[in-house]
Amino acid sequence: MSQKSRTLFRLLQIKILVLSRKYPAFLYIIKWLFISIIIGITAGTASAGFLESLAWATHFREAHIWLIAFLPLAGLAVGMLYYYFGKDVEAGNNLLIETIHEPVRKTIPFKMAPFVYLGTVITHLFGGSAGREGTALQMAGAISDQFTKLLKLNEQDRKVLIISAIAAGFGSVFGTPLAGAVFGLEVFLVGKIRYTGIFPAFASAILADQVTRMWNVHHTSYLIGFIPETNVISFVYSVIAGIAFGICAAMFSRMMRYGGSFFKSKIVYPPLRPFVGGFIIAAAVFAMGTTRYIGLGIPVIEEAFGKQLPLYDFVLKMLFTVVTLSAGFKGGEVTPLFFIGATLGSALSIFIPLPYGLLAGMGFVAVFAGATNTPLACTLMGIELFGVECGVYVAIACIVSYLFSGNNSIYTKQKIGEAKNSRFGNLINKNFEDL
Repeated sequence: MSQKSRTLFRLLQIKILVLSRKYPAFLYIIKWLFISIIIGITAGTASAGFLESLAWATHFREAHIWLIAFLPLAGLAVGMLYYYFGKDVEAGNNLLIETIHEPVRKTIPFKMAPFVYLGTVITHLFGGSAGREGTALQMAGAISDQFTKLLKLNEQDRKVLIISAIAAGFGSVFGTPLAGAVFGLEVFLVGKIRYTGIFPAFASAILADQVTRMWNVHHTSYLIGFIPETNVISFVYSVIAGIAFGICAAMFSRMMRYGGSFFKSKIVYPPLRPFVGGFIIAAAVFAMGTTRYIGLGIPVIEEAFGKQLPLYDFVLKMLFTVVTLSAGFKGGEVTPLFFIGATLGSALSIFIPLPYGLLAGMGFVAVFAGATNTPLACTLMGIELFGVECGVYVAIACIVSYLFSGNNSIYTKQKIGEAKNSRFGNLINKNFEDL
């Protein structure tokens, strides 16, 4: 390095030092912008590849229905993969949340990313009922955590890194970066948001979403045909709908927990659990003669926005999803929750005089809000997906659903930062425990 170069480098160091003293946030922004770019590129690219793989698996399965007959064997393969090689990453999303609470834990094994990717694609290819958010979050978390040692991050920085990875995975897989950012900040601690990671979470989610779109991956669009003006009556109707969505969310969370306990208590050898679960799902599909309740169920979700659906749609999707995931297949719960909420909302228009499209949109995000205890993220998601015009309706539905879902969650490692002020919600929780 020449004398002139050394002088310029030294002047740059002095300038940065002066700026950091005058503006303490300067170095923080530079540091986390750099890390967020890494997270955004890796998580966005992983989500893009995963979404394309999932689309291929869905189309191939629908064109070759006979594949569903091999769902038990596919389940056995996934079960054996995790039992013999992936016990340390089997906890999935709960491992990410646990790492945020205890950042002293060892680095999340990188194998979590390819394992959950492979397990989820197999689940969808052969006809399981599962989602995609769990896979996107786990891939983003596992990949991002590999940079912890490389960048020499301390415990608090590592916590922010995992939060940002969750935000990036969620925002990129659904095309909702604002909701993804708040979800990452909101999901691990019920009732509180940690603002220490607010810039990295938003930067990572926005960048990851842009990277996914740069790969020319498109997200599903939903249209609510008519949104009435808000008034006292519509407010009351929204609260009533929110109560129904909250009870539904609590029911789903409890069924997931009981389903997992049932399979574990009845089948000692873990790989046999998805084998049996796969047999139940495949038998049900062929007996009913429809693939309506397996996979992501995007066509049915779109249908819920266009017409009034029967009440049994959400019940059947719930049963198919609980059996699939409780048995040990891989994927997420969120897209099935979208299906359950949208179809329930559409069906509620039989009793609640609001447009079925609007109720479908409210249910889409509100059941998810109640099952994950993330009302703010879900409200933002509703606005990003359906437009700001429905903001009041989805906010009411999400908040009421959150309160009425009680102390239930699909994420068992969530901790309570501040208890819900909902006696009825806690009563629902107690009644479920007594069953």
